[in-house]
Amino acid sequence: MVKSLPERSDVNIHETWNLQDLFQTEEDFNAAIAELGKDVEQYHNKFKGNITDAPSINEALSGYASIYEKIIPIGTYSSLALSVDQTDSEAQMRASQFGSTAAKIQSTLSFVDSELSELPTETLEEAMQTSMQFENYLKKLIRKKEYQLHPEVEKTLAAFSTTFEAPYELYNTTKMVDLSFNDFEVNGKAYPLSYVSFEGDWESDPNTDIRRAAFQAFSSQIKKYEHTTAKTYDMHLQAEKTMSDLRGYATIFDYLLFDQEVDRSMYDRQIDLIMTELAPHMRKYAKLLQKVHGLDRMTFEDLKIPLDPTYEPKITVEQSKKYIDDALSIMGEDYVQMINRAYEERWIDFAQNKGKSTGAFCASPYGNHPYILISWTGSMDDVFVLAHELGHAGHFYNAHREQNVFNASPSLYFIEAPSTMNEMLVANHLMQNSEDPRFKRWVIASIVSRTYYHNFVTHLLEAAYQRKVYERIDKGESVNAGILNEIKRGVLETFWGEDVEITDGAELTWMRQPHYYMGLYPYTYSAGLTISTQVAKRVLEEGPTAVNEWLDVLKAGGTKTPEALANMAGVDITTEQPLRETIAYIGQLIDQLVELTEEIEG
Repeated sequence: MVKSLPERSDVNIHETWNLQDLFQTEEDFNAAIAELGKDVEQYHNKFKGNITDAPSINEALSGYASIYEKIIPIGTYSSLALSVDQTDSEAQMRASQFGSTAAKIQSTLSFVDSELSELPTETLEEAMQTSMQFENYLKKLIRKKEYQLHPEVEKTLAAFSTTFEAPYELYNTTKMVDLSFNDFEVNGKAYPLSYVSFEGDWESDPNTDIRRAAFQAFSSQIKKYEHTTAKTYDMHLQAEKTMSDLRGYATIFDYLLFDQEVDRSMYDRQIDLIMTELAPHMRKYAKLLQKVHGLDRMTFEDLKIPLDPTYEPKITVEQSKKYIDDALSIMGEDYVQMINRAYEERWIDFAQNKGKSTGAFCASPYGNHPYILISWTGSMDDVFVLAHELGHAGHFYNAHREQNVFNASPSLYFIEAPSTMNEMLVANHLMQNSEDPRFKRWVIASIVSRTYYHNFVTHLLEAAYQRKVYERIDKGESVNAGILNEIKRGVLETFWGEDVEITDGAELTWMRQPHYYMGLYPYTYSAGLTISTQVAKRVLEEGPTAVNEWLDVLKAGGTKTPEALANMAGVDITTEQPLRETIAYIGQLIDQLVELTEEIEG
């Protein structure tokens, strides 16, 4: 039975993360902001108009890195404090204050890239040769030169950075503060409903009446906000289109893919191949769910049910640690030590409470340890989610120790590879530890329903929808709730065909995902999982050799392109082969589920 969520102040402190590792007190936080303001002013006075040659370039970038390192914990603290309770007015004001401060700082410091961009490429290359630590930063700046605007324009745009981020903040406020749910009833019994309880419990509840009633109650309530949410999203899209045009990109896709360092063909391939070639496998999986559960019809709201709910153990936080430690021990002692510290030193926020952000994420502030947000429900799903977020943590834990602040973050295209790699290692570990058909079916079903469904289906269908939205925006058009609903429904119907009934409310799933405010992000989940599926296979076959190569990839951070990082791990993402092999692997898993089900029920 799902209970109503407690207030943040009522949850057990041991289930929360420790933000005091960033700032001990509010006074320390405020003092850091004040000190940062002085540092920025002094930096501006020293370097504005004085970046002229290789020595001054490297001196300026060294100072710039120091300032950047001071901004990160301040921004992280204000963001994380708000993420665990969006209703906290103090956290709202703190985050707002930082947003204003950050905009002023960005505007004041915008001269750095402007002055560097105006220097001859030869001068920038000379600076690279004399100080390798800024080579990566300067290479990216040279690549971006043609899209750099007049210094005063850059300064003005930077000053408006908080305004440009406002749609995302408004989306979160609508979703987590204004939107509330009444209980829903099934056969005369009331059940509490919230974003967290729906996505964490009711959406996968094995009781069909409860699951479908929860879906209808949830959908009917978020529908009341569809026009506000659509307008908010359109504001964000129009700002991106304006920026793309101002900077002179050929299309909005070129603008959004530029920093990912991949071309349009890699983006389109990921969506097109999965939409056409994975769909038949997933339809077979949907029909298997329908048969096992004896459903009268297979609807959209039935897709998240576990294949064997009676074999779904409840898992405590402490038990999850053993699962994850055992599964990821192959990554080496240092990696496991990081995982143990995450549990012991409160890097993870497990609590469920009102106002907490939905889903899960990992924030990895440079110079500090990572922070993971998750709302623990006690299912095997949670173990996979936590392993996923610890993959992000392990990535940046390694990269931050090896790289400077400018070199630590890889392309968005690659960002989900280390996270999904951990999911694969957990799944493989579980499969190796039992020959019992029912246990094997449960593990494989967990891989399909959690790792692949979530990353290769949920996020991929978001990406296919998102591409259609951006195609409209690129033509100078806009969107509203009706258009977004139509696009989303069309994508779902194309993928699931006649095997799954796309019921009313399914089209509203575009309202639930914050990823749309993060550029072309959703498709990167399948891109990352394509890489990690191939690397996990190598780890199983080759052991320490493949592990060490993967650890080298993590340590490389953002010093290489996604293509080069994948090559380091033995995967060639310039071809269709890794993606086709991954799709085939998913098909094999689903075939195994069908065979095991026949064996068990036979």
